[in-house]
Amino acid sequence: MFPGATDEREVLDASTDAGRAGDDATDGEISDRGGADFVVVGAPLDVSTTFQPGTRFGPRRIRTFAETFDDYDRRTDQYFSELGVVDYGDVYAWDDAEAYLEYLEGTLRDVVWDDAVPVTLGGEHTISLAGARAVDPEVFVCLDAHLDLREAYDGNRLSHACVTRRILEDVDSLEEVIVLGARTGSEEEWDRASEDDVTVLAPEDVADFSVGDRLDGREAYLSVDIDGADPASAPGTGTMEPFGLEPREMRDVVREVAPFADGFDVVEVNDRDDGQAASLAGKLLREFVYTAAHEST
Repeated sequence: MFPGATDEREVLDASTDAGRAGDDATDGEISDRGGADFVVVGAPLDVSTTFQPGTRFGPRRIRTFAETFDDYDRRTDQYFSELGVVDYGDVYAWDDAEAYLEYLEGTLRDVVWDDAVPVTLGGEHTISLAGARAVDPEVFVCLDAHLDLREAYDGNRLSHACVTRRILEDVDSLEEVIVLGARTGSEEEWDRASEDDVTVLAPEDVADFSVGDRLDGREAYLSVDIDGADPASAPGTGTMEPFGLEPREMRDVVREVAPFADGFDVVEVNDRDDGQAASLAGKLLREFVYTAAHEST
């Protein structure tokens, strides 16, 4: 369970017990998730990582390395444990990516239908396709070292190297993709990135870019690929790319996008470091929740 969140099994048990007892709280006050505002879902998919696998361990490591964080946030004067965060647990992954994404999409769409924000722990970046389909945003904002705009990688259209391309093609309401921190890609990807529906910012330009100005009046989905960070800060990822973003720059983007985002994920954390990547991922998740909750009050 993510530290500070409520285990969904406990919420469901409490709701069931109240219903059996005829408790008045069942009349709209206790939903299937106890009125959760944010639902953490683990998605440990690990089938297409192109260099160092291990994203199947990402959700577990993120939860583990978030245990040291204080519950209280001075900036927003809030306690994480009081913000309506429920942990659904992991959606068990298997090797059929297409079928898994369909199942995960249904799980995340149920969260949206419960008027909560899905907060997904990857898993490889492919899982963002399920999240974006479930939320159906107008803007997909991504912190990432890579463009992920390939038509296919090694013949696989559902590779993690193609996820942003698939989101552009498959999410009906999508108007624009904004990739922050990208510093590598194939010639084909850079050609696709030059079209009007894609904006790409190099790491050195991110600090001076006001992404919030682009989101005003529009619904967004925010994805954090942990390799957007410089590998000195987050070496526990599959495809490290030097000259990346600093953690504070990523934090600032998360804070700026959170008020507009109806879904969030952090992906590509593996088990090949001493917890740096997982710790950063967990902290960014908390920054998202703190900011989204604070701005909604």
